[in-house]
Amino acid sequence: MSARATVLDDLATAALRRAEELKERISLYELYEQAIRFEKRDFAGALAAPGLSVISEIKRASPSAGFIREVDPAEWAVRYEREGASCLSVLTEPERFKGSLQDLDAARNNTTLPVLRKDFTVDEAQILEAGTRADAVLLIAALFDAASLARYVSLAVEVGLTPLVEIHDEEEADLALESGARVIGVNNRDLRDFTVDLGTFERLAPRFAGATLVAESGVKTPEDARQLRDAGADAVLVGEAAMRDPALVANLSVLP
Repeated sequence: MSARATVLDDLATAALRRAEELKERISLYELYEQAIRFEKRDFAGALAAPGLSVISEIKRASPSAGFIREVDPAEWAVRYEREGASCLSVLTEPERFKGSLQDLDAARNNTTLPVLRKDFTVDEAQILEAGTRADAVLLIAALFDAASLARYVSLAVEVGLTPLVEIHDEEEADLALESGARVIGVNNRDLRDFTVDLGTFERLAPRFAGATLVAESGVKTPEDARQLRDAGADAVLVGEAAMRDPALVANLSVLP
């Protein structure tokens, strides 16, 4: 089994356990009703604005980087908005990323920006849970077959969320195309060995004419962002680099 499968399998297994615990606490019907009532901000619309949009990420750690830094999500949300971010991404995975739903709430409650719940979604309950407190939800194509991904994309849209479907290769690109998703994230990081290649986005972007494209991972400088923008990116998601140097967000948000 590849390292990529091992990392994703471990994270997905833990996420499935949390989903089962969630369904023991609250019914899907009640979650659905709460998700429908929760007023969403326009995540997709923010990314479609003129120029290169910046999704700034709040996270304490990752499998590739280890511990990055301690963070107050409320303070960082305010800072990212002040520096020109278009949207926020908040890690809620508790084990490898040290995140929580409380981080998500703190960030969203202190900013006007649309917020992506970034986690390893494997169950409809998690989509509905995201719909009760976020504006967008991450769906990693590698975790689904075609039918499941399409069903989850549809459910997210039904409760007012923007589904961000993440891919890394041609097979996952096909899944994303079949799902009907309109916001596609291309992860430049290969989770098998954690190497980053901006050419991944350049190779896959032409397959998604008409979609809103987000380039994920590997953006460390304005030159990186410019390269991805010129390859068709509507937005860049900046995680570890922004956590280490928040000034990067301001530099990217005014990219000529």
